[in-house]
Amino acid sequence: MADYKKEIERRRTFAIISHPDAGKTTLTEKLLLYGGAIQQAGMVKGKRHMRHAVSDWMDIEKQRGISVTSSVMQFEYNNYCINILDTPGHADFSEDTYRTLMAADSAVMVIDAAKGVEKQTRKLFKVCTLRHIPIFTFINKMDRDARSPYDLTDQIEQELGIKTYAMNWPIGSGREFKGVYDRAAKKILTFTAEETANGKHQIEESASDLSDPKLSDLLGEDLLSTLKDDVELLDGAGADFSLEDVRRGKLSPVFFGSALTNFGVEPFLQEFLRMTTTPLPRKADIGEIDPMDSHFSAFVFKIQANMNKAHRDRVAFLRICSGEFDRGMEVVHMQGGRKMKLMAPQQLMAEQREIIDHAYAGDIIGVFDPGVFSIGDTLCASDKKFCFGGIPTFAPEHFARVSPKDTMKRKQFVKGMTQIAQEGAIQIFQELNGSMEEVVVGAVGQLQFEVLEYRLENEYKVDIRMENLPHEYIRWIENEGLDPKSLDLTSDTRCIQDLKGNHLLIFVSEWNITWALQHNHGLQLSEFGGAKL
Repeated sequence: MADYKKEIERRRTFAIISHPDAGKTTLTEKLLLYGGAIQQAGMVKGKRHMRHAVSDWMDIEKQRGISVTSSVMQFEYNNYCINILDTPGHADFSEDTYRTLMAADSAVMVIDAAKGVEKQTRKLFKVCTLRHIPIFTFINKMDRDARSPYDLTDQIEQELGIKTYAMNWPIGSGREFKGVYDRAAKKILTFTAEETANGKHQIEESASDLSDPKLSDLLGEDLLSTLKDDVELLDGAGADFSLEDVRRGKLSPVFFGSALTNFGVEPFLQEFLRMTTTPLPRKADIGEIDPMDSHFSAFVFKIQANMNKAHRDRVAFLRICSGEFDRGMEVVHMQGGRKMKLMAPQQLMAEQREIIDHAYAGDIIGVFDPGVFSIGDTLCASDKKFCFGGIPTFAPEHFARVSPKDTMKRKQFVKGMTQIAQEGAIQIFQELNGSMEEVVVGAVGQLQFEVLEYRLENEYKVDIRMENLPHEYIRWIENEGLDPKSLDLTSDTRCIQDLKGNHLLIFVSEWNITWALQHNHGLQLSEFGGAKL
């Protein structure tokens, strides 16, 4: 009993979020570097002779220099067992990010020092605040020209509505970036970047306090004078630090650094691990589930097909919420109403896997999915059955008609479309009384169509025809027994059905929705009713 509780207490599970190009995946790589999980950090947009980021494992990610799917990585550091969830920053893949945040106990928000808070940052921040999870801020790219640190922290407070506390303070920026002042230790951390290293390896940092006579030569009189004034102002007029507020999601500790050059990454990691929480309780239909509860429980937050090109299998990602998992143990799949043994649980490092014998609350593990799991499903011990709250899904805003170019490849087409849809990246619909040989695909973002086409061609060997449709809105028909053909609709409104046989309408504009409701008395439409995973 004591051993498994100690194992749970040393778990830390967090997601890294940001607007595209703020440096999120680069920071992830550097945390892996300092954690000893990799020996050399990769680049998101790497040169030919450099390795790609570990967390960007799909070929399309390496080619485009973007993250299109969440990655999971686990490593050990200073007796902590750390589970990192690296998420896509691009808005077109935000649904995957939202679901992944459900599996995290805290979040690291990466902000570009030159651009500040951006559109996608605001969206992701709102999801974090809904769950009241701790949010830590890493203001990145201080080695480039940056906005005033006062402006950056003020913008976070004004636009995101959360108090901030600067854990360190930058000394210059761009070519003049000399390091940071650690407020708690009252030390200055300086470094000399390796011009040719490109941040691939760990760096040496040196520390000194404000009274060190060598600082004038090291920083220059202007930067040293500015730093002393900044420190005096921060200590005198800045907000007080409260670890309780941090853990309640009311105060965000702010760190300045440069993930590209590695500067500030390890001090950030050390402070983050000190402040962030052990695994948090999760809400279920019988109340909150304590992670220390001896009964095993977990939920599926992600499904990924074809991670291993050699096996073409499907992996369900589980967030363990309570107790201890033992390889081969029998669990109950609540939504399927069946008992099953999970024989080959895997620890993950992006697409790399290792079979493990034990895992604990807070861990993310992968298990083979024979096609029975859906996102949001609960797995638990047979002597304590319950279901965790569902994971929200989003109504698609882009639609396209899709069919295989070669009708002889219908089987591969149906398999590929179905599996990718089960991952949650797209939603599939059919014409009324139609077949799977031609489907209507709905996606949250336009870029998901490009990923769909790429994956069908490369993973399932199917070339497709894709015709974009003008529709932007979707509504499920809630009226039971209603014949959709009897509805009075505008000529550009289409009636289709989902794979469960539920009828729905897609509209070109909101005006068409209003028209349909006004001309069909008693018609009940829902934006999410049929979209539950």
